Amino acid sequence: MRFYLMFILLFATPVRAWEFTPGMPCRLTHETPEVSVELTYDPTQPLYTISLTRNVMWPHAEVFALQFEGHQALSIATDRHHIDKGGKRLTVADHGFKNVLDGLQFNETARAVTGNSSVSIPLAGALGPVKAFRNCAPVAGV
Repeated sequence: MRFYLMFILLFATPVRAWEFTPGMPCRLTHETPEVSVELTYDPTQPLYTISLTRNVMWPHAEVFALQFEGHQALSIATDRHHIDKGGKRLTVADHGFKNVLDGLQFNETARAVTGNSSVSIPLAGALGPVKAFRNCAPVAGV
């Protein structure tokens, strides 16, 4: 009986898969109970963004880091992040995201860190959607 209760509790919390949505901008999204992840790419600029939204506030800190753990572990950091939505959304924009996309595509976990706060992001299922996101191109207008 305990086994069935544990099984139900284990799968009671839905976790959305990594999803790629083409368009202007292209979007790559993922949700866990702790964080919503959204990457956008506007190929006409070109400009990439990553936004991490939590239920708790991000602490203000000089540096934001993404630490990727897995087959191609790497750590990247920036001081060009900003926090909005009442302190719950952290966003970084840049003209190149190669290291971010490599980290998402080739590792098992990402850890977003600012100040003394961090959140873990599982990367299972990210490979295909990240590949599609990398191939985002402007769509011809009608």
